[in-house]
Amino acid sequence: MRALKIMPRPAAAACVLALVAACTPAETASAGRPGIASSPGSPSTSASTSTGPEATRHGPPGERPRTGEVRPVERAGGLPPVISSIPTRRKVVFLTIDDGWEQDPGFVEQVRDRRIPITAFAMRDAVEAKGTPDPAGGPGKYIGAGKWGYFRQLRNAGVAVENHTLTHPDLRLLSQDAQRREICGSSQVIRKELGARPTLFRPPFGNYDTDTLRAARSCGIDAVLLWTATVQPGGKIAYQVPDKRLRPGDILLLHFRPHLARDFRILVNKIKRRGFELGNLQAYLAAMAVDR
Repeated sequence: MRALKIMPRPAAAACVLALVAACTPAETASAGRPGIASSPGSPSTSASTSTGPEATRHGPPGERPRTGEVRPVERAGGLPPVISSIPTRRKVVFLTIDDGWEQDPGFVEQVRDRRIPITAFAMRDAVEAKGTPDPAGGPGKYIGAGKWGYFRQLRNAGVAVENHTLTHPDLRLLSQDAQRREICGSSQVIRKELGARPTLFRPPFGNYDTDTLRAARSCGIDAVLLWTATVQPGGKIAYQVPDKRLRPGDILLLHFRPHLARDFRILVNKIKRRGFELGNLQAYLAAMAVDR
């Protein structure tokens, strides 16, 4: 099992679980809302896993943690922990996807029909097709095709939809108040459109500072999620470790890019061939959580 590591300053994406040093308190998040401390055996382990009939009928997809598989993680100083991998020796990895530009219907079909666990970090401007998408992967075919309706389809397929800000700024360049507007504003939009407030947050570019964590806490965020590897066009995995291989507990980062359905199929098949299972991120985070 990999060791915990205290991150003394922001890092774009560490390869271990990172806990953030204590800082002064920020305003308290709204009470009574379930977060990552929910029971891992419950039908929904995060407020953001609010689902429609399809997912409700079958239960959350993905491998769930075994008793004692992961150790609990404390919130240092009451701030959300920063997590870049799940501390497990089991051959399980976790899929996440950011922004919301390319709204490929084939991706939703795969997630729904193959019951693939994945967590989406939605960015408002991308979902609503405001601005210019990342050109990586070539020209898009489904840019903003369904907007929030597309994300309702993902939610109904069992996808947890979490927070990736309103406009995708480098948060370290903003004041704490400005960061709070980006994070809280995103949570408000997602709650309005999808019916549940996010409890996870992914900072744009992986950039954050102590003000980010304070702002996130005030917006009801329970954990900040980074990653250990990115998925490039063609389903190629770009590793951040010297041996260039998957490791137990890896969190993989995809984007809503052109050819998403094709690339996603390649990726999932590649992971399976290498003997890994796909984990339910919310269930693992719940098993790691402790009371505040």
